[in-house]
Amino acid sequence: MALPRTQLSSFLAVVDHCERELAKILTLILGIVIVAALISLIRSVIGDLARPEGAWLGDSLIKVLGDLLTVLIALEVLENVTSYLRCHVVQVELVLVTALTAVARKVIVLPSGAEDKPQLLAGLGIAAAALAGAYWLVRHPLINQTRKDLNKSFQDPDQFVLLDNDGMQ
Repeated sequence: MALPRTQLSSFLAVVDHCERELAKILTLILGIVIVAALISLIRSVIGDLARPEGAWLGDSLIKVLGDLLTVLIALEVLENVTSYLRCHVVQVELVLVTALTAVARKVIVLPSGAEDKPQLLAGLGIAAAALAGAYWLVRHPLINQTRKDLNKSFQDPDQFVLLDNDGMQ
């Protein structure tokens, strides 16, 4: 049983309002988490630099890099959420960059002994390659032009253009 058009539009308006309020709350929480993580990172770096023996250049440096990349990932997620609030559209490019950063962080902070786990390394390699390929597809000019042409054709059915496999008319 379908809802009448007026009930459906008012229901969608309520859903949209709730979605926006939830995104605002998540943005606030994420901001608090980012500030706390940044304070922790600063304390960690200052504490490591204050040690005279310079032991922070080994495993401690990898931990600091991991923490730094974690803060960067959190900032990218915040940018994703605020971008969604502004445009009300999920920006795929931002999501892919965030995911690539997360995979890069995982590769950088691999614990010692990870070289004995070929499945983990293969999985990270496949994830990185898939995300890089997806990012390339999103950024590729020919594909973007084809997508823009298709969007125009959906907006104006009289201007529909058929493309072959090479993206040509």
